[in-house]
Amino acid sequence: MRLLIVNNLSSGFQDGMIYDFLRLIAADGDEVVMRCTDGATPAESLVDDAASFDAVVVAGGDGTITSVATRLAFSGVPILPFPAGTGNLLASNLASPLEPHSLARMVRDGYCLDFDLGMLKVAGEEHGFCIMAGCGYDAAIMQGAQPAKRTLGPIAYFQSAFANVKVPVAKMRLAIDGKTLKTKGLGIVIVNFPRIQFDIPLTHGTSARDGLFQICVLKADNALQLLPPFLDSIRDREGNHPYRGDTFEVYTGKSVELMSDPPLPVQYDGESPELTSPLSAYVLERAARFIVTEETYQRLNSL
Repeated sequence: MRLLIVNNLSSGFQDGMIYDFLRLIAADGDEVVMRCTDGATPAESLVDDAASFDAVVVAGGDGTITSVATRLAFSGVPILPFPAGTGNLLASNLASPLEPHSLARMVRDGYCLDFDLGMLKVAGEEHGFCIMAGCGYDAAIMQGAQPAKRTLGPIAYFQSAFANVKVPVAKMRLAIDGKTLKTKGLGIVIVNFPRIQFDIPLTHGTSARDGLFQICVLKADNALQLLPPFLDSIRDREGNHPYRGDTFEVYTGKSVELMSDPPLPVQYDGESPELTSPLSAYVLERAARFIVTEETYQRLNSL
């Protein structure tokens, strides 16, 4: 086996779990190449020769994994999202284990599935996202969580949610697959993979293999009005509670455009650039090949 490891040294709690993985995955005759970044070198620039390897392991947060998956879109190169960040939402959505021995076995077993990627266009820039992109309240939560992520982990996002209850209500014009609607609220969330921190499904019935987004419009007048749909999401962990309330409208489409007044901040897979709406997003259908467990393969292969 020829294995390429991309290791983000600045991600998460820096517990060195990737080095345990390296010791466990290596076998006689293998070649394992590790390339490191502390954020100064773009992770995606380290995989230009990825096609010459049997698989790529990306150890970092969701943003690091997404940047590599976007660079390798449609290449067919298997990627293992190694959970070395603070949230590790992609690994959670894929129902992947968190300990290095099981992750090494996943690579050896070689079960892979192709998943959709999202592409976000904003301010003349284009960014990929695996899980979700947001505009408005969602982005404010991500921005507010940044200083405490390393000390509090996933709890930092909930702390930020309660600290940012006063966010502006915006007038929004949405175009979903060319169909226009006008509304107002605290922003939107464009969902590819649905599960957020603590395995809570933001939306119901979402698949990252159907070539479609679910676009959630946060129609509340204030952040406290979003508490009931959030509690509904918690009840929906087993997939038996689709209701999300009147302040949480969900649409389905392959593409979405948003204009808002005032402009709203943007986030994608937890990355919070200093960018604001307008924005647009579209699906790259089954563009990313991820290594999954046998159980996940059996569950999703027919979809």
